[in-house]
Amino acid sequence: MVNRSGKVWAGLFIVGIGALLLLRNFGLYLPHWIFNWSNWLIVIGLFVGARHNFRNSGWFVMVLIGSYFTLEEIFRGYDMSNVVFPIMLLALGLFLILKPKSTHNFKKNKWKRKNEAYNKFESVNPLGQETEAIKEDIKGDFNANDYIESINVFGGSNQIIYSKNLKGGEITAVFGGGDINLTQADFEGQVVLDVTAIFGGVKIVVPPTWQIKSEVTAVFGGVDDKRTIYPAGEQVNKLVIIRGTVLFGGVEFKSY
Repeated sequence: MVNRSGKVWAGLFIVGIGALLLLRNFGLYLPHWIFNWSNWLIVIGLFVGARHNFRNSGWFVMVLIGSYFTLEEIFRGYDMSNVVFPIMLLALGLFLILKPKSTHNFKKNKWKRKNEAYNKFESVNPLGQETEAIKEDIKGDFNANDYIESINVFGGSNQIIYSKNLKGGEITAVFGGGDINLTQADFEGQVVLDVTAIFGGVKIVVPPTWQIKSEVTAVFGGVDDKRTIYPAGEQVNKLVIIRGTVLFGGVEFKSY
């Protein structure tokens, strides 16, 4: 089943903007700072955090920066830097100390639950009627190198993936970009990449024979396959499924 969380959050984001604009056009008084650019940064930060279960720190940095400039706009005419800036530093420090476990631990626990589910399944189904591929996927040991994790907020990164047992991953680009090279990677069957691109872009380099299936929710953006087209002579058994949200950004596939 396709993950619909990206569609829901993108829809709420657009509905919120539309509602505020409509209320203003009907003459309802709204504070001047409501439409300040820093508030959109806060909303985008919360959006990115919710999409990734608030596991990385990029969303918090965006909320922190947006909050600083929003407070300055609200208390225009007062020098807030002597108070707000130290508070922001305290909040950032506390977040780094108390932030949730890393993504790798989250995935490791998820893999552990799959192993427990497999053991429970074996106890009630000793004949093992599921396919061998599903059994191996459930029983497989967790390896962090088999997952892609690329977080790009106000910056960029370039990664070459060498895993021969790729399991999928998460790619985030907010006001930045991420380049992922999968030409040295391999996997069996299909993998799922969860992409969040907001005012940013993601470029993924894959072999020309791999299949690409997009299940992305795109708003003022999209997924573009710019690979060279080869004759369908070679059997294709690799499928990359792209899910997530693209908002004022894009995902681009290329091959060498």
